[in-house]
Amino acid sequence: MSSSVLSRVRSVQSVTRFASSFSVCEAPSSLHQFRYERRYQGKVKGIILDWAGTTLDCGVYSPAVVFIDVFKKFGVNITMEEAREPMGQHKKVHIQKITEMDSVRAKWRQVHNREPNSEDVDAMFRDFQPMQIAVLDQYSALITGCAQTVQKFQRDGILIGSTTGFTKAMVDVLHTAAVKQGYRPDNTVAADMVPAARPYPYMVWKNAIDLSISPIEAIVKVDDTMDGIHEGTNAGCWTVGLAKTGNYIGLNEAEIAALPKAEYNRKLAAAYEKLARAGAHYVIDDITGLPAVVDHINARLARGDRP
Repeated sequence: MSSSVLSRVRSVQSVTRFASSFSVCEAPSSLHQFRYERRYQGKVKGIILDWAGTTLDCGVYSPAVVFIDVFKKFGVNITMEEAREPMGQHKKVHIQKITEMDSVRAKWRQVHNREPNSEDVDAMFRDFQPMQIAVLDQYSALITGCAQTVQKFQRDGILIGSTTGFTKAMVDVLHTAAVKQGYRPDNTVAADMVPAARPYPYMVWKNAIDLSISPIEAIVKVDDTMDGIHEGTNAGCWTVGLAKTGNYIGLNEAEIAALPKAEYNRKLAAAYEKLARAGAHYVIDDITGLPAVVDHINARLARGDRP
């Protein structure tokens, strides 16, 4: 018998002798009907916020208009609806998803006599990055009530993280603009700082690590897109969707105020439905409604509820 085989045999024999030295303590049979679990019953420790459509750029205009412009640069005219459809993902993935739409592929074939491919996605993303950075300041106004709401959370000891489909170079521009207006998150994780962005949970987990927040049930993820909600549910935390100020209504505050009431209610109801269907634990109009949600989550946590 070889020495490696003898080594494995001895290891198995050692484990067998070790295990046989213990006796199993049998509990009364009636207790077998119950299972006891360890549950977090503290309060919310951290809130992780999206950027465009959640804290600033009501209507998520800045990426949408640049997606339209970058496709136009390649000879293809896409609609605002097509530009918005994959919103929330890494911007390169977003471009790829647009090229996978049947309507866009048909337009691409008319212009280029072939299907769009990965090289086209790479080329468009190279052009997209400086084009996006160039216009971010134009769309960096905070959503009404954002600064005051976040500052109140921070005074109460709640840490504020953030995630985004933007790259670090892009979100750095937004961060500078936001700080000037009174919003300063405690941590920011961009889409190119993790192995994979939304809907994967890694940006949420990196925020938790950077901010030393544990357990995951003590975190609330807030977003205006379905992929942003999926990011939170995949991470294992509470999720809150924002219907009014985000991508699914797709209008700035002045445009929302000018909508006829019936049209506004129809658009708002559709946005609520999308976010609820994505699995959000809560859906509210905008960030100013978040304190009441956090209070409700704290009450649920105290009862031992989990996301």
